[in-house]
Parts: sequence; C-alpha cells; structure tokens
Amino acid sequence: MIKVGLNIGNSKISCAVSEIKGNKTIQLLSYKNIPSNLLKKNMITNFSDVTKEIRNLLKESEKNSQTKINSINLNIPTIDSLSKYYDGEIKNLNQKINELDIKKIINNSEYFNIENDYHQLINYINYYSLDGNLLVDSPIGNYANELKVFFYKILIPNKTIKVYKNIIENFGISIESFVPSPLSSALATLSNDEKRIGTICIDLGHSNTSIAIFENNKFIYGDSFLVGSNNITIDLARGISTTIDSAERLKTLYSSLISSPSDEFEIIEIPIISGEKGKFNQINKLKINSIIKPRVEETLEIVWQKIKQNNLHNKQIKNVVLTGGGSQLEGISQYAELIFSSNVRVGYPKEEIISSVDIQNPSYVDALGCSLFDNIDFSDKIIEKLQKREKKEGFKGFFSWLDQYI
Repeated sequence: MIKVGLNIGNSKISCAVSEIKGNKTIQLLSYKNIPSNLLKKNMITNFSDVTKEIRNLLKESEKNSQTKINSINLNIPTIDSLSKYYDGEIKNLNQKINELDIKKIINNSEYFNIENDYHQLINYINYYSLDGNLLVDSPIGNYANELKVFFYKILIPNKTIKVYKNIIENFGISIESFVPSPLSSALATLSNDEKRIGTICIDLGHSNTSIAIFENNKFIYGDSFLVGSNNITIDLARGISTTIDSAERLKTLYSSLISSPSDEFEIIEIPIISGEKGKFNQINKLKINSIIKPRVEETLEIVWQKIKQNNLHNKQIKNVVLTGGGSQLEGISQYAELIFSSNVRVGYPKEEIISSVDIQNPSYVDALGCSLFDNIDFSDKIIEKLQKREKKEGFKGFFSWLDQYI
C-alpha cells in the first residue's frame, strides 16, 4: 500500500512517499522538500505560485519514488481548531455488554452532530467506563450496571479545508485524509511504548507550535498556535539590530538555553542594519541567550496552559518529546524539563521510517508522519461498520438502523 504525505508549510513544502507492507513494515520511497515563503501565518499569499510549487514537488516525488501519485494524505494546521470531549452512557444495564449497547450509546451521543462552519478531522472513541472503571479496549462480553463511552473530536474551520482543496483538485489528485499537523509529527517520532505509557509531543515549527498527546495508544489531544522558531529569529533581529539572515545564523550557531560563565566573554561580530555595507557591531553570547530564553519560555508556557485548560495536566504524563526545527536549539531539552517536570528528549524521525542519514532531521517529521496516517488506526470497529452501512444504504438504511436500535 502506497501512502503519500504532503505538507504545505510556512517555510517549506514537503512530500513523503511511503510503502506500508502487509507486515506493517515501512519503506520510505521518496522524501523531498522545497523552501517556500508563500505562506504567512498559514495564509497563502500567492495562490498561483503555491500551485506551481506543489505541482513541481509532486512530479519530482513521482519520479524519485517511481510511483504514480493518485491520492494524498494532506497535513492540516490546527490553528483555530476546536477540541471536543463528549460522552454517552447506558444506566441500569445489568447484563452482558454487546455490540448493540455500544451502538445505542453512539447514536444518543454527539457523534453524528454536524457542526456549522467546521470540518471534522478526528472523531473516535477514546475509552470506556464500566461502573466507573476505565477500559481502553472494547468492553463487549463484560458485565456492568453502567456503561459509559468517552469520545474525542477535532474540528477545523471549513474555510481552511476549502483553500487546500482548491489547490489539490487542480492536479486531479484525491485527498485520502486530512491529517492534523500535531498528529503527523507524533506518528513520525513517538515509539509504541511512548504512545502507550503517555507522551506529550511538541513540534516547534517555523511559524507554529503544535501539541499532540498520546495515552494508552490513543490520540487524546491535538492543537496548534501561531508562535514558532521564526519568532525567535525576529526577536533577535530586533533586539540586536541585525539582518534576519544574520539573526537566523546566530540562533543556529551560537544560541543556548543553558548559561555558561564564558558566555559574557564570547564575542561575535554581526552586520548592522543600515544603508552602508561592511558595517559591523560586536555582541557577546550572553546577549543572544537573554533574547532567546524569554521567547522559548513563553512558547513552552503556552503549551502547558493549553494542557491545563483541557484538564490533561491531571494525568501527570511524564514524557515529553520535542521535535521540529526549534527542537535543535542547544539546551532546550534541559530547559523543557524544568517547565514540565518530565523526562524530555528530542524527537527525530523513527529509524524504521527513514532510509537516509540526510532525512534524520526533526524538521522533516510533518510530511513523514502524514504519509503514515491510516484512518483505520483512529476509528472503532463498531463505528467503522456503521459508517460502511450508511454509505451502502444511504438515508433509508440509516433511519432503518435508528428504528431498530433506539
């Protein structure tokens, strides 16, 4: 099975072509990205030029992978998204739980609700409760007086989906799935054990920071906000009055979040913003770090606040994975450990995905993870059966189902 992940980002457009074999092994057939500055804060500034760039990228990907691309998984930023937790239950059950009981709960929940102006990216069962005891897997066959089912959904504004659809439909390619960007990053970096025991995956991208949380092998939260590593670059450029290119270089080569006594004495020469060429100024490493630290702290604090707002801090998840370009800042793992009081590591693409040392880079996880997404992994078998029946029988079959199970 061939899976293609496409990411249209603020600093680059990337495409990954993967082959998922029957034994679940993964072979990366092609990965290619091209620099792009045609998106600002996820808004396309030149529709025509973006279309040309993506067309060329897809052609190159077809050539490199020797595969015809007919459909893609499209990475979708979750800025302005809504996360909704909801549930349904049956009380006074007093019998062995069967498939019909779960179908009744699904029907009486918000599962089939249509949200005006929003497109549904994720909507599935997170876990079950039997007489107050949580259960991750199907409860069928158990006995309980009360059965409760907990759901999670992510909604994205329809206007966002329409923009991306307008681009892709120009190529005669179908969109197999819209994949939330936090989930893409997590799929490329988290191990099976990390997803099972509970992990927060933070992608520090160019213009966005995204958050994905897994627990018990379930994706329980995903969100993004418009602060990224580019904000650090701009802060530097403004703080020391240098060019953006120079600020990017300083961030990459000299910045650190761990202070050292020698920082004050390490002198760096930087170009000055002026009309005159060859004008330079001297600063020390301490000045650079004093500008970077507050922005990184702010970013990680926003992540923590979002986790608290959704009452997920009570889960006390003690594993954090940092990925994306911003995760390569020196000392960021140790800095994040202080904020989250957790074990922290930098997340590179998993070894079973990548086929080249050149791709061992946290900046590439979005498209790579997107190519691994499969709807089957994020749906319940009972719901899947129900959806297939709806498609087959249409409204007549659906209302017949309601008559049978209400």
